[in-house]
Amino acid sequence: MNIVIRELNKDEYHILEDFLYEAIFIPEGIEKPSRDIIKNKELQVYIKDFGKKDDNALIALDNNKIIGACWSRIMNDYGHIDDNTPSLAISLYEEYRSKGIGTKLMIEMKKILKEKGYKKTSLAVQKKNYAVNMYKKVGFKIIDENEEEYIMICNLKEK
Repeated sequence: MNIVIRELNKDEYHILEDFLYEAIFIPEGIEKPSRDIIKNKELQVYIKDFGKKDDNALIALDNNKIIGACWSRIMNDYGHIDDNTPSLAISLYEEYRSKGIGTKLMIEMKKILKEKGYKKTSLAVQKKNYAVNMYKKVGFKIIDENEEEYIMICNLKEK
């Protein structure tokens, strides 16, 4: 694999739809939902009108093929903390998961957000999602939880 991470170009914003769908955690033994699920209002908040002032996106490419994305925006999503903290979303196509690519995307996104002056970033993740460990590894801490999800934050001011 020849992985390159770079910012998402404006003419590529449409691919966030694919990665929003890929970001939906499907526990083992559960059938994948219809792709139409991303049209739900609570999911559209992640991608609708992407490209505003607080929106940031990185993509991972393998030999020039887009294989993953990590994006952030200040939004009232599942991981919302406050109106000054960007929430993150990340996903990779299934065959590229568990290879360290998501970790690289997260580390690069944290650098961008820190450079832009954000103090922290947040996300929500299903408790059963194997990515919880990756989030912890890159500095996220659980600050709240409900029956199904953890709310995690990463302090960007720490070294």
